[in-house]
Amino acid sequence: MAVRVLRASWVVPVCGPPLADGLVAVADGRIAWLGGRYSPGRPDGPLTDLGNGILAPGLVNAHCHLELSHLAGRLPRAGGFVPWVEALVAARLYDEPGVVRERAREAIGAAQEAGTVAVGDVSNTLVPLDLLRDSRLRAVVFYELLGWDPGRCAAVLQAAEERLAGVVGGLDGRVRVRLAAHAPHSVSPPLLMALRRRGGPASIHLAESEAETDFLGTGGGEWAGFLARRGLAGVPYRPAGLTPVRYLESLGVLHPGLVAAHCVHVDGEDRAILARRGVHVALCPRSNRNLGVGLPPLPDLLADGVRLCLGTDSVASGDSLDLLQDAALLHRAYPRVEPALLVRLATAGGAEALGLPDLGTLAPGQAAEMAFAPAAAGLADPCAFLVSGEARLQRLAA
Repeated sequence: MAVRVLRASWVVPVCGPPLADGLVAVADGRIAWLGGRYSPGRPDGPLTDLGNGILAPGLVNAHCHLELSHLAGRLPRAGGFVPWVEALVAARLYDEPGVVRERAREAIGAAQEAGTVAVGDVSNTLVPLDLLRDSRLRAVVFYELLGWDPGRCAAVLQAAEERLAGVVGGLDGRVRVRLAAHAPHSVSPPLLMALRRRGGPASIHLAESEAETDFLGTGGGEWAGFLARRGLAGVPYRPAGLTPVRYLESLGVLHPGLVAAHCVHVDGEDRAILARRGVHVALCPRSNRNLGVGLPPLPDLLADGVRLCLGTDSVASGDSLDLLQDAALLHRAYPRVEPALLVRLATAGGAEALGLPDLGTLAPGQAAEMAFAPAAAGLADPCAFLVSGEARLQRLAA
């Protein structure tokens, strides 16, 4: 068994305290040992000295939309969430398949270059599926269903199952596909409950905007206007009179395998429900900021025991697929939150959310999917540097 040893001025295992002058031994694609310069038990093998900087687990982006990468810079953000959605829907009518694929391919490359080793990719079309299969990324692809009209529930499900039957045979274990729902205000109760009976949904956008909360509570507001312009004003709907989280709880849709993106507009009762149900909440703060919906209440989510991870969302609403920049925004917004915890959200938190237990930490037996951020000599706190906005992680070669 060939062993190689990597050295860096700091090793951040995530599952334990940072190691100054740290070493990580790798064999057959797995971590065989890690410790400091004088730790016992180090295996013999050639040493690669990475120099001054931080060796850490690769990032896990728990919520992105690779197939929207061609829309970067094309959609107005200043008008708020619903106008942005309307512009997105209109722009996708003119998608050129070749451009969509090429921009998605470039986005996958950019994510890898920024230290990402796995993604939770939300897709309506499954266009990026083979691109992910041929990349170095591991992926859970959330095949996202939309359907506000309850009369179309059976047709939407049948079309999705036929589509999945045609693609899953060409995948390996590095890429998985799971059925997902778009949001509680764009998927009918019958469709949500049908997904529940199938063990899902695996992903959903939740409590992202005030428009969503208003619509589910009263049936009115900006989202009602959007549905009317989409020809869906006549769809029967009795307002739930509940927050988005409590609405999904009433339908029995919340479960431990669910990755719920955003959760910006959640109160104490909502947070208690999310924690009790074991839902993984993927925070996407740069997207939230850009669309003017606010920032997720990170300290409250942490205090209430909600399981958290990070996502970039798409570059149509975010600025890049560099997950560290989302951690940096949270660090600026909530400076009292420990930097080490933010690093955990970007690594182990995402791995737990996506069901990838051998990623996100550096420990014996874990996959040797690592990244390195160069840093100046004499760095005192590697986690603080990682979330400073200045760090640039680079994925290490296999």
